[in-house]
Formats: sequence, C-alpha cells, structure tokens
Amino acid sequence: MTETRSKARPPQRTADDLRGPPLVAALLLAVVAAFGLHALFVSGPAMREAAEAELARVIADEDRDVCGQFGMRPDTAPFATCSSELAIVRRKQSDRDHAAAAGIL
Repeated sequence: MTETRSKARPPQRTADDLRGPPLVAALLLAVVAAFGLHALFVSGPAMREAAEAELARVIADEDRDVCGQFGMRPDTAPFATCSSELAIVRRKQSDRDHAAAAGIL
C-alpha cells in the first residue's frame, strides 16, 4: 500500500514579503530618533530654563520665610544681608554635598 502525503507545502517567502518588517523597523527607529532629537534640542533647553526659574522662586521663598522669621521685611538692607548670608550657607552646603559625593568627606 502506498501512503500519500497530505501535508501542504509551506508558502515560499518572496522578496516583497521580506522587505516589510525591516522597513517598519527602520521607520520606527526614525520616529524614535526624531523624538529624541526634539527632546534634546528643543524641549531640553526649555525644561532647563523652567527648572532654573523654579529654583530661583524656591530660594526667594526660603529667603523670605527665614529672614521674615527674624523680623526682616523684603526690600530692606537687613533682608538683603540675610539673603546673601543664606546664599553663602547654601553654597557651603553644596560644596559639602559635592565633596561627599566625590568621596572626599
């Protein structure tokens, strides 16, 4: 008895079938790269400016709160002195933080 094979042959892939996935991957990579470049060159500086403005606002609020606790009102000479002394304290703390991060302390 002869046995016939009923298995169908798998379809052969053509050059057109193989061109699709790499093209999709290349387009996806191009879109991701475009978003990355946008974030780096367009959004990055704007985010940096916003962060610097927020830091300046927080520091001004701290100066007003701390110096105000000692009875100094904004736009007075004692307030300006207090604010500059707080800036020195912040700078020294920052120096200590950097030294600790570098392993010096």
